[in-house]
Amino acid sequence: MNKSQSFASLENYIKKSLSILFLTIFLPLFSIASVVFLVKMATYTAVIKLTLLEMGKLFFFMLPELLFYTLPISFFVAATLTLFKLSNDNEIVVLFSLGIRPKLILKIFSKPAFFLSVVLLFDFFILFPHAKVLSGNFLSYKKSEAKFNLSASEFGHKFGEWLLYIGKDNQNETYSDVILFNKKQDEEVLIGAKKAEIINDSGILRLKLSSGEGYSYSKEKFTQIDFKVMYINDTMKTDLNKYETPLEYWIPNTPSTKKKKKFITNTLLTLFPILSLFLIASIGIVHVRHQKGKVYLFLFLSITLYYALAITLQLAISWYAIPALIIGWLITTYIIYKKTIVAKF
Repeated sequence: MNKSQSFASLENYIKKSLSILFLTIFLPLFSIASVVFLVKMATYTAVIKLTLLEMGKLFFFMLPELLFYTLPISFFVAATLTLFKLSNDNEIVVLFSLGIRPKLILKIFSKPAFFLSVVLLFDFFILFPHAKVLSGNFLSYKKSEAKFNLSASEFGHKFGEWLLYIGKDNQNETYSDVILFNKKQDEEVLIGAKKAEIINDSGILRLKLSSGEGYSYSKEKFTQIDFKVMYINDTMKTDLNKYETPLEYWIPNTPSTKKKKKFITNTLLTLFPILSLFLIASIGIVHVRHQKGKVYLFLFLSITLYYALAITLQLAISWYAIPALIIGWLITTYIIYKKTIVAKF
């Protein structure tokens, strides 16, 4: 077996261990994050009515955000524990004694780390805006629909510019003996219908009236019409968000401080897997007898520190946080890597 074949076998072995550990960590972490989001979704039911299918739809809209926050942490922990497992089984010592250098180990991890960073970039830059807008529009529509459902009763209530009176609520979400009244400056309009139902047309709630009469009267004239079907349009429009491209969402014509902060923070979190390769090796490659109990502490501290710096720096120095954290993190972790790994192996 030549050198290239040996390296390929080693690469496959490490990637296989990495994938098993990654799934072992990702699935529970994703499940916990999903439960948190489901609890958040449950709070919406206090305001709007959601069916099981609609809750599933809303959860699907939240998937890009769930994946964005769970994937990088899962990779960092899995990659570190993969090296720690090799150290614990004394396999890493054998590899180094055979001439495998630490930089070759980093090269193996760099490919999945780079791929994950690309996936995260696509997730937050492309999928996140689309899912966020769809989720916001869906909730906005359901809230406006809920407002109408609250108004639809035997009492008179506002329905846009109309006063609405309902004689009877039917079980099939239709209404009987409906009367609408609209008083304008020079004219008054009265409409009566035997049946009415709500129609959703691209986010606009309309009232469909069937079999009724309409009266319009002013000082000059009196008008009366009979109709089979009439639509009361544009009475309860839902405020829908629209965007043409992801760049338009992140950098809108009207500057948004919230989106700018989100963009900076997400960019830094996207780069976390590729920027932390030196740290992965520094924490994972250990002398088990001396450092076994510190691995999990270092994992926790590293993740907490990076995420805290990403949030803090974007608040303090805005766009400069991206190059500052990238350069600072790489230099710091490389120094740690050189002193703890390169100097010893």
